[in-house]
Amino acid sequence: MFKKRLKELNLKSDVRANSSGCLDSCEFGPTVVVYPEQIWYGGVTLDDVEEIIQSHIINNKPVERLFIKHPRYNR
Repeated sequence: MFKKRLKELNLKSDVRANSSGCLDSCEFGPTVVVYPEQIWYGGVTLDDVEEIIQSHIINNKPVERLFIKHPRYNR
């Protein structure tokens, strides 16, 4: 979904979306990491994709309600 939406918004040349394994964070459900900020989002649903893209990727405002709340993430 991320890749498709980034392409629709013509962001594919500026933003890269990669598939991965669980990134050692399986206990937090589907996870998205945005670099270079290293913002970790957990429990991400398809409904959250647009908000992450619009708020964080386009407007540089992280979506705090989706932050993984664990000392290892989002310091």
